Amino acid sequence: MKFATRLLTFDPAPGDRFIPANTPIYQTATFRQQDATEFGEYDYSRSGNPTRAVVEKQIAALENGTRGFCFSTGLAAITAVTRLVSPGEEILACDDLYGGTYRLFSRILTKRGINVRYVDFNNLDAVAASLNSNTKLIYLESPTNPLLQVIDIRAVAGIAHRNGVLVCVDNSTMSPYLQRPLELGADIVLHSATKFLCGHSDVMAGAVVVSDDELGEELYLIQNGEGGGLAPFDSFLLLRGMKTLSLRLDRQQSNARKIAEWLDAQPAVERVYYPGLADEPQLRVHRAQASGDGAVLSFVTGDAEFSRAIVEATKLFNITVSFGGVNSTISLPNYMSHASIPQHLRQQKSIPADLVRISVGAEDVEDLLDDLGQAFEFASRQNVEARAVAAD
Repeated sequence: MKFATRLLTFDPAPGDRFIPANTPIYQTATFRQQDATEFGEYDYSRSGNPTRAVVEKQIAALENGTRGFCFSTGLAAITAVTRLVSPGEEILACDDLYGGTYRLFSRILTKRGINVRYVDFNNLDAVAASLNSNTKLIYLESPTNPLLQVIDIRAVAGIAHRNGVLVCVDNSTMSPYLQRPLELGADIVLHSATKFLCGHSDVMAGAVVVSDDELGEELYLIQNGEGGGLAPFDSFLLLRGMKTLSLRLDRQQSNARKIAEWLDAQPAVERVYYPGLADEPQLRVHRAQASGDGAVLSFVTGDAEFSRAIVEATKLFNITVSFGGVNSTISLPNYMSHASIPQHLRQQKSIPADLVRISVGAEDVEDLLDDLGQAFEFASRQNVEARAVAAD
């Protein structure tokens, strides 16, 4: 079956004698057992819940994996993966990551005795040279957030596996509709399911998918033992949102392409960061591993105050820290989603103060372009007035 069909074709309630057409919300903490010495399929919702089981199986199927695990947030999913790394071992990470990931790696994992080093993953020689006997996990995003850099997942996986190292790819910006890292050689794929998988900005959720049975057992032990599994109602909402993933992303990335091209033509914009407008080497890699360009883009203007004026002048773009919803959003990552990057790491990889990130929604693109146009005009007038005041 094609992907769009697979989004809608699955068993919504395995074993339910009422054969519901949609997955029920099994809102229960515990389950009655048939006898006093053996557990049935479910016993306690922390360990497993029928609603969560359906969405976990569906996410695994969409990523072409064998085991899926849903967590209370995307960061809870990332944290679960880092539990595979023991004190004294290390993580090698790409140097453009979500701010919360930086915070987890640098302020929490270091206290557990886990070292994290950051490398430009577009330099494959540097990646290979940075591995050592303590490296347990390579962690990356592609495209990255917020600079939308494309990383060659196949090449990185090859380097990692020659050295006995696991590879985890955060696939949040693409979703399994556009990119499936397990097929490219990754061992683990994860999502902030809050974003495109849910698509409606009303659920906090994370997901992890693997193909290896041993990894699956380890991750289930972590999910169950630490109690970070997704609640039944949130599982229901996530599953419902996933059904329209292809519909939403088709519209959103079509809009994003037009907006990226519009921004690229603006004299006030110095550079647009969008996979479809990447330079030839990165574009070639992206086309080889993804079937679309997604709906997230960033741009810089060279002037932090000018960028701020644009963001604050928009009317259809909500100023929020997240991305992936059907409503368009806009933000200055340096001050919001990536404000938690520790100061010592900012010296290695700073987020430009004038960087504007847009998550393009499913509105009519002409309305979105008109809104951006008036925001740019407002920012330009404000800039002229500020210069006039300074001159006086």
